[in-house]
Amino acid sequence: MVERDAVDLSHPRAVLGKTRRAILKIGSKSLTGDAWDRLAQDVAAYRGHRAGRGGGRSVVIVSSGAIAHGIQKLGLKSRPKDIAWLQAAAAAGQSILMQRYEEAFDKVGIPVAQVLLTHADLADRARTNNARGALGALLEAGCVPIINENDAVAVEEIKFGDNDQLASMVAPLVDADLLLLLSDVEGLLDAEGRRVPLVRSIAAEARPLAGGSTSGVGTGGMTSKVEAARRATLAGAHVVIAHAREPGILGRVVSGEDVGTFFPAVPQRLSARKHWIAYTLRPRGVILVDRGAAEAICAKNRSILAVGVLGVRGVFQPGDAVSVVDPDGREIARGLCRLSPSDAARVAGQKREEEGEEIVVIHRDDLVVLPME
Repeated sequence: MVERDAVDLSHPRAVLGKTRRAILKIGSKSLTGDAWDRLAQDVAAYRGHRAGRGGGRSVVIVSSGAIAHGIQKLGLKSRPKDIAWLQAAAAAGQSILMQRYEEAFDKVGIPVAQVLLTHADLADRARTNNARGALGALLEAGCVPIINENDAVAVEEIKFGDNDQLASMVAPLVDADLLLLLSDVEGLLDAEGRRVPLVRSIAAEARPLAGGSTSGVGTGGMTSKVEAARRATLAGAHVVIAHAREPGILGRVVSGEDVGTFFPAVPQRLSARKHWIAYTLRPRGVILVDRGAAEAICAKNRSILAVGVLGVRGVFQPGDAVSVVDPDGREIARGLCRLSPSDAARVAGQKREEEGEEIVVIHRDDLVVLPME
């Protein structure tokens, strides 16, 4: 865990004034009319005289819209369901999307750069570090990276699911202070349709109110945004869900104005590597542990030893991510398993090897305890 400044719950949004690196995620439905110009002006106002090479405030944009533009360009009547046609629409629409960003940001004197990612890029540690380095260089050069999923080559196994999740994975990659999820609603709404200004507990306060996407244009709905908020807050980023058409929304958020729904970052954030293990990698299998092992993992941050393993499920290789499940079927942790499924099953319940050493199935340095909800 990495310590960060605590949020003063009497004035919870005051902490947003310290924002130096913000991620803006904007959905397809919000990218209409003069959206690009307003976004560019908002970013320019936020960066102010600190814009340019070497430091100050910086912005990363995670943008949807390529497929929506491609659908129009190819003359399709609706969003296709076939993966090949979705890829074709993405390929046709990417150049239009970037042209819109280029034109808008040229007007405010800010260069932009396209960055296309797949889940496979971020699931590989070396490629993740390469992406981190490239994004860092772009930000140092004063660019605004425009990140999108590489839909033209993405298939089910390498898709993020939607750009809300992609944005939450980018947060630790660029060490973001703020993730601003821009949508076509003013924030999370309660049962009476009123905006919820602050969410302290995502499980208790936000999830019961979230719903899916109904626009037919994008893929993410409020459920996706709430999950993205959960993951980003665990990476140390504050999160705000707000309406994309609110004038000057970025500046208003970082000034602490009561707009949108605010999700404060957790006091102790996960390191980038542990966040990667828990929320970027997809578990390939399951390690079932007994109650004693579960308690040692959750309460004492211990490694998982073979003596505490009850069983193994799935097909995976040594070094792959797996879920750790207690006897009640609850997922309590995720980690990188040192053994193959057959070897893990063979040593399950054993206390020591012949040489007298305890058998480590998942070392605590490769293990992340998940928040209990």
